[in-house]
Amino acid sequence: MRTIFTLIIASFIFASCQSHSTDLSLRLEKGKEYKQIMNSKATITQEAYGQKMDMVMTVTGTMTFLVKDVNANGYIMDTKFESLSMSMQMPQGTMSFSSEKNDPNDIFSTILGAMTDSTFEVIMGKTGKITEIKNVEALWGTMINQFEQLSEMQKEQIKAQIMKAYGADALKGNIEMVSAIYPDKPVNKGDKWTIDTKLESGMSAKMTTNYEFTDLTSDYALIKGNSNIETADKDAYIESNGMPMKYDLTGSMRSEIKVDKNTGWIIEAKINQEIKGDAYIKENPQVPNGLKIPMTMINEMVIKN
Repeated sequence: MRTIFTLIIASFIFASCQSHSTDLSLRLEKGKEYKQIMNSKATITQEAYGQKMDMVMTVTGTMTFLVKDVNANGYIMDTKFESLSMSMQMPQGTMSFSSEKNDPNDIFSTILGAMTDSTFEVIMGKTGKITEIKNVEALWGTMINQFEQLSEMQKEQIKAQIMKAYGADALKGNIEMVSAIYPDKPVNKGDKWTIDTKLESGMSAKMTTNYEFTDLTSDYALIKGNSNIETADKDAYIESNGMPMKYDLTGSMRSEIKVDKNTGWIIEAKINQEIKGDAYIKENPQVPNGLKIPMTMINEMVIKN
């Protein structure tokens, strides 16, 4: 009888330990600042008129998120870029720009520098989903208008390019790619959940990610993700460098993310993307017969706090 009673107690304790769940949501503190330091290297291969062109684009940047208020729904944060830089290696040569440069003749680097002086508001839920990014388009527009040496046409062209990469919709998707990763309830190791994310960067894409809680240490929880990425509307033409273009792209993404056990904020994220498909230039005076451009993009990204 004592043996049976002992086995029942042991089984109860074991089951209780097994059912212990972990809250993987964000638990940020008012008045504290949190950072994301991003390094991205994308290798892009395109083919047009029988010619292949390879381009390597490197982007680095640091974003800070200052929590100015906490409510039941999440966090209101003053957000800014501390630094931004990018370089492009192409057959024609290499171009590089940085917010750290102090060269008035380098207009784009000067614009990046001006962007780092601007703060915008991000409202983020406890699962990392962004509810709203406020007034960022007006902020960038006002900033670019200060460059009196640019013509109105140049200002409009630069605004269009900046909005594609750093407008509200683009920022929302880029931030959510590594923030909207949390389940809406506590989970056990081995549990899985699915998150849908809308990406905007010149074209619209939808990303569906299956996440799994794979490990828990004294310092961090480990989350792994496998994503499918697909152009949202394959028939929609957008204006790109003055020409109407549409995209038919699909791809995958693998992510391995360590989040702080206490705050839920990302300690380190390693992300690998591979996207393939075709871009189409619509018939226009510059391209009378239109053009199909096969393309492949492989992107390696590391984000740290």
